[in-house]
Amino acid sequence: MTNPMTGRVRATTAAIRRVSRVSLLVRSGAALTALVAFVVAYPTQLLTSRLLPVLLIVALLPALTPRRAGATLALLTAVAGWVVSTSWYDEPIVLWRLLALATLLYLTHSLSALAALLPFDAVVSSEVVVRWVLRALGVTLASAVLGVLLIALAERGSGDRTFLAVALAGLAVAVATSALLAWLVRRR
Repeated sequence: MTNPMTGRVRATTAAIRRVSRVSLLVRSGAALTALVAFVVAYPTQLLTSRLLPVLLIVALLPALTPRRAGATLALLTAVAGWVVSTSWYDEPIVLWRLLALATLLYLTHSLSALAALLPFDAVVSSEVVVRWVLRALGVTLASAVLGVLLIALAERGSGDRTFLAVALAGLAVAVATSALLAWLVRRR
C-alpha cells in the first residue's frame, strides 16, 4: 500500500518539472514589476521596516495567483503606499515618480493577465511575450505623453476652471478610447 502523501509529492515534482521558461518568465515579470512599484510608491522609512517582508509576499501574489485577487491586492497595496507616502510622509508629488508608478502598475496588471492565460507548461514563443510587453509599454507611453500634455495645458490656464476643463478632457479621452476598443472588439 502506497502512502497518499508520496503520490502528491511525485505529482507536484512532475508538475514543477513541466513548468516552461516562458511561463516562469511572465510570472517573474509580474512579481518583479509589483515589487518595483512598491519601491517607487512607499517612503524609504517604511521599506526598511518590518513592512518589507509583507510587501515581498504581496509582490509574489500576481505571479502565484494571477486568476484570483492577487494582482488586485498588489495594485491596491502600491496605491496605498503612494497615498501614505504623499499624505502622511509629505513627500512631494513628482511627475517622474507618478509616471513610473503608473507604468509599473499597468505592467503588473498586464503581465498578471498574461500569466493567467498561460498554463504553467505552455510552450509559447518568446516573441509573443515581447509583443505583449511592447504593446503594454506603448499604452503607458501614450498615456504619459497625453497626461503631460494635459498637465501643461492646465498650467497655462489659471484657476479651477482650467483644471476642471483638463480633467473633463482627460475623462472624454478615456471614454472615447474605451468606446473605440469596444467597437474594435465587436467588429472582429
